[in-house]
Amino acid sequence: MELDFSPEERAFADEVRSFIQENLPRDIFERVEHDLHMQRNDSMRWQQILAQRGWHAYTWPVSQGGPGWSATQRFIFEVVSGEMNCPTIQPFGPRMVGPVIYNFGTEAQKAQHLPGIRDSTVWWCQGYSEPQSGSDLASLATRAEDHGDHYVVTGQKIWTSYAHFADWMFCLVRTGREARPQSGISFLLIDMKSPGIVVQPIPMLEGTHSFNAVFLTDVQVPKSDLVGEEGRGWNYAKFLLEHERVENSNIGFSTFAMRRLHRIASDVMCRGKPLIEDPLFSAKVSTVKAQLKALEMNTLRALSSMGSGSSPGAGIASSLKIRGTEIGQRITELLFEAAGPEGQQLDPALMQGDGDLTGINASVRGAPANYFWRRAMSIYGGSNEIQRNIIAKHVLGL
Repeated sequence: MELDFSPEERAFADEVRSFIQENLPRDIFERVEHDLHMQRNDSMRWQQILAQRGWHAYTWPVSQGGPGWSATQRFIFEVVSGEMNCPTIQPFGPRMVGPVIYNFGTEAQKAQHLPGIRDSTVWWCQGYSEPQSGSDLASLATRAEDHGDHYVVTGQKIWTSYAHFADWMFCLVRTGREARPQSGISFLLIDMKSPGIVVQPIPMLEGTHSFNAVFLTDVQVPKSDLVGEEGRGWNYAKFLLEHERVENSNIGFSTFAMRRLHRIASDVMCRGKPLIEDPLFSAKVSTVKAQLKALEMNTLRALSSMGSGSSPGAGIASSLKIRGTEIGQRITELLFEAAGPEGQQLDPALMQGDGDLTGINASVRGAPANYFWRRAMSIYGGSNEIQRNIIAKHVLGL
């Protein structure tokens, strides 16, 4: 692989930087700068600004209304966005269900749903995990009973990120009881305003709210909202999960977090010198920085595979998910360490944007909440233990 960016790619990076500098609202910049909890309006505002440029669905081909960027351009966009304090683009629409719909959906489904995803006017959530079916997703129990022109869905989903913000859910349901459990699963699109849906918040340890339990009781879903064939939802879910796990390499977040780590370590004093000049701490930072650079190269390789129309493969996707979350968590550990005694007190109000956000003290006080929240990175998207099992089976043949 050619590791140096071409003149055209460097010009593209300058174009992205210029657009962000001119268009990113200052209040959103400040929330990201302090790693505060993002509200729906914060994310939607920025995503709609990107959509006006045609950049919200930035992984989509031109044929589906995307910019048709190469793998390298997508990578550059993510890294520059992380460097410049852009909010993370919520992946549920453009990175997850969007490609499923334009690859496997009907023309009517494409016409109904793809414009709202491209324009960021519709928020999606993912209905996969259940109380007894997290790592073993194929054992899911939420059932969809056939009632002629519609299904009646009953069950529970859990750890549903931003379901309280969502307009629609893409959901795995059981439509059959075949001997092989994967064969009885279907992929439905469910309007979150449907009668019978109750969203229950799951507060996080540091005081924020992003996860939810979703209860579905006799929810009527038109059969026109079935994606692909009945009973083949597992195939569509695997397609989506491989893309999600490449997304979970978290390059954008780690780029942002490394920059924040350097800033805090340069401002915090240790024995009369900036902490970043301490040899032991500097060595820790250099180690994770080298690991991040290696992750970037492997992510580019996976994106190149996806850009040519092929799947990155379960093993590569799982390894990127493992390494990306481990590196992201390690950076938050170093942020917590850099904060020192002054930053050991959890301040939930600060995460919501309350209080004085000026100066180094705000960044230091935000370190504990950031650390606790990022513990979830190695669990969501399929726990790292399960990803190691996937690698053992599909790559090593164990």
